[in-house]
Amino acid sequence: MPRSDRLQHFDFSAHNAEQGRAWEAFRAGRPYRVPIILGVNSRYFMPIPEANPEGVDFRRYTDDPDVMFESLLCFQRWSRFNLLQDSELGLPQKWVIGLDFQNYYEAVWLGCPLYFAEGEVPDSRPAFSENPEGLLDRGIPDPFSGLMAKVLEYQEHFETRARNGEYLDRPIEVTPPWCGIGTDGPMTLCCSLFSAELTCTMLAEQPERMERLLTFVTDAILTRTIAFRKRYGVDVPMDNLMIADDSIALISTSMYKEMILPHHRRIYDTLATPIGRGIHLCGNATRHFKTLMDELGIVAFDTGFPVDFGALRRELGPAARIWGGPHVELLRTATPEEVRHEVRRILGSGVLDGGMFVLREGNNLAPHTPIENTEAMYHAGREFGLLS
Repeated sequence: MPRSDRLQHFDFSAHNAEQGRAWEAFRAGRPYRVPIILGVNSRYFMPIPEANPEGVDFRRYTDDPDVMFESLLCFQRWSRFNLLQDSELGLPQKWVIGLDFQNYYEAVWLGCPLYFAEGEVPDSRPAFSENPEGLLDRGIPDPFSGLMAKVLEYQEHFETRARNGEYLDRPIEVTPPWCGIGTDGPMTLCCSLFSAELTCTMLAEQPERMERLLTFVTDAILTRTIAFRKRYGVDVPMDNLMIADDSIALISTSMYKEMILPHHRRIYDTLATPIGRGIHLCGNATRHFKTLMDELGIVAFDTGFPVDFGALRRELGPAARIWGGPHVELLRTATPEEVRHEVRRILGSGVLDGGMFVLREGNNLAPHTPIENTEAMYHAGREFGLLS
């Protein structure tokens, strides 16, 4: 283990056993303390020389399956020896990795161009803002065409490398590709295809037109996800389905109910059993949560910012599973003592009523966040997140 690793003298065995018990208790609905996690991905690891010693950028990472494969393993190794959280730390029995095509995968598959901005994650640009019906004219692509053909190629390459090699004397497992089986949600995808401004304008001023486009987009989502799930043996429907649709933070609850809810219902009713339905929503979207619970049976909410956690718990009840915590910018810029104070405030808000709360950053750890601050969040969570 490199001397620079922050956890080089850590008792991994004791930590892994205890965090396993904490998660087992949480999943059984009988938590004795709050689990504490960090949401990190390649965006966080790329600027860290120790995690990315080759200085890989997103273009190389995206364009070369070997670079992506090796980088993901390197990122995970560094995380396991440096980021204190309630996950398995230290060397694993096996490494588990999956393809990483960020959040552009759906829009690029449907025809949007991909671009790379200096120092940023790759993204798509709207291809149908001048002519939204041009998307309908193209029709739903083959689920395994375009970018998804690249997904298949990379998946096969990853699986071949995993079968024929190890990393640090441990075997490697490759998960089914999320960019095939998952979705960021129909409204968010429309914002990528047409622009957020045009999507919101059509929702307000041309609802019938927007309904046709949303129906097409939802059809496309289901066509692709079902095809990939069947190919990789993922259950349809499945328990504990988690999707996202961050862009619903842009609209009122009445508009959500009228325009977006029917399409969410189709997705959940097709892909999910009633068990453990969840949703990830960044931004100020908590006004929709009770509707999501009542109309769709969603019981797990991965939140962003801002969130009044005490009010949210009172509205959703003690059985709802809520993920959330300090704003990522606070974690990036505050002192450890300020982080501790914010964790104490959140955990004292009433969100712990029933105990079904997971402390995490809100939402997705920013590059250059001091490890001292993430450790302050962890230790404060352990101190103030005990449940009687």
